[in-house]
Amino acid sequence: MIERHDSVVVTTFVRVVTPLAQLFALYVLAHGHWSPGGGFQAGVILGATWILLGLALGREALRRLDERRLLAAGAAGVLLYLATGLAGLATGTRFLDYAVLPLGPTPAWARHYGILVVETGVTVTVAATLVLLFLRLADGEPRP
Repeated sequence: MIERHDSVVVTTFVRVVTPLAQLFALYVLAHGHWSPGGGFQAGVILGATWILLGLALGREALRRLDERRLLAAGAAGVLLYLATGLAGLATGTRFLDYAVLPLGPTPAWARHYGILVVETGVTVTVAATLVLLFLRLADGEPRP
């Protein structure tokens, strides 16, 4: 079982750094079109913030993140990716052809927003999977 850390310095540091790291994860997701980054990297950063909270503040800090919700979030991210890809097929073009999606005034804007939608799905799936793996490993077997 994951227990709360005894150090005031550690718990205060985690409470200050976590929102900043989550904001940075959103930046990496949104700016992944023009620079290194994107959905996977943002998902890892976002998942790591939840894991950091669990390590510093104990299992109680993650009580809203049960297994069913994490599995549902992971599946929702995959479905978002798949739905975006199939939308191109439904309009008679290729899989993941964002230009035909009604997401912007021009095909270039539609591609821009389409990639963001797909990367958001990847972010949600990666973050949920990492936190689920952490919780399953942490709650696995009690210490002697």
